[in-house]
Amino acid sequence: MKKLKTSTRFIIAVVSLAMISALYVPLWQILMWAPQYPEGLEMKIWIDNITGDVKIISALNHYIGMKHIEVSMFPEFSYMKYIVLGLMGFGLLTALIGRRIVLVLFALLIAATGIVALVDFYMWGYDYGHNLDPTAPIVVPGMSYQPPLIGTKQLLNFTAFSGPDTGSWIFVVIGLTIFGVLGLEIFKYGKKNSSV
Repeated sequence: MKKLKTSTRFIIAVVSLAMISALYVPLWQILMWAPQYPEGLEMKIWIDNITGDVKIISALNHYIGMKHIEVSMFPEFSYMKYIVLGLMGFGLLTALIGRRIVLVLFALLIAATGIVALVDFYMWGYDYGHNLDPTAPIVVPGMSYQPPLIGTKQLLNFTAFSGPDTGSWIFVVIGLTIFGVLGLEIFKYGKKNSSV
């Protein structure tokens, strides 16, 4: 197995410790604008909570048959912080062990976690926007209200935006850094590293 350079191990340790910030900043944001809300409404999704104009958004959504937004509808909130702490621990272990194969596993784990998180959020949005109450005050036949996964979407008279917030951008930087140092280890330092 190839050894990692000391500088690579240091970078891995630093970005791994940076993951703890995800416990204290919002990970995702949903913003909504309409003529009656020109200032906009916002909902921030944290690692274990939802904040912002949740009650207003939930009340508006209820008119078109969508469920009330509550923390209890996200079972992920009960274990997401442990996933982040697990990733952080694996990253520190990667820096400690200092072997390229472990860095490859760490990079793949980060990528897989990001993909699973996006798929999970998409599935929640699909259920939330399609599983509507047929007895709601406003029913538009054939209409669904799935919020966008990333980007902007028109939902009746509302323009909805969904996208990463501070915590997710931190993870993007961490992921790019990990894949960056992995690339350096393979393509630049690979021949210089000694075998064990």
